[in-house]
Amino acid sequence: MFGINTVYWILINSVSSFVFLFIISKLLGKKQIAQLEFIDYAVGISLGSIAAEWAFTDEQPFYHFMIAMSVYFLLALGVALIGRKNSFFKRLFKGKPVTLVYEGNIRYDGLAKSKIDVNDLLSMLRENGYFDIADVEYAIFETSGRLSVLPKGDQKPVVMEDIDKRKIKKASLTNVLVVDGAVSKSGLSELNKDEAWLFKKLRVSGKRDLKNVLLATYDDATKKLNVHYKE
Repeated sequence: MFGINTVYWILINSVSSFVFLFIISKLLGKKQIAQLEFIDYAVGISLGSIAAEWAFTDEQPFYHFMIAMSVYFLLALGVALIGRKNSFFKRLFKGKPVTLVYEGNIRYDGLAKSKIDVNDLLSMLRENGYFDIADVEYAIFETSGRLSVLPKGDQKPVVMEDIDKRKIKKASLTNVLVVDGAVSKSGLSELNKDEAWLFKKLRVSGKRDLKNVLLATYDDATKKLNVHYKE
């Protein structure tokens, strides 16, 4: 029988699950939600789960599910309204952008905070059209899960007025040699080089000295070695 205690039970469980899902989505990090924000992610999967349960169960009256979904809707609406009025709550609920590359250097603390690794960063840079991290001045991980990239001055897109001022060089791919302290054997193989050559280039004596190397890349066309260290 539907009574006041049942209503309280639905309200308490809806609010509790909302908070729990929000905490989980924050812990999982932005990479888990692609272009969605934290609240959108939590509300979306919650409403989907409730709707699925509503469709397949006959043990609960339908209005129980309607109440629960309405609670999620009101909570999401309240979060949106509070976020517009208060910047602190906006940052709390939606997060804030994280700098992953600053003045050409990878921010290790930014990677850790965003819960992504160097390979994820390189993949997102390639998706933005940058195959060499040496071409990137700034990279910011947005709250939507997308990466915003500002290239270095000499790597910005060329416009018509620039054509007579600079010579356009042939593009070349860089080889990844070290990722988070580990040697990339495939990168060395593509260059037909061995670890001894790598250690000589990095001026280290062995693998133990690579523990502070976050990323090392080499452009065979320009013979340029680019190294990023953990801070």
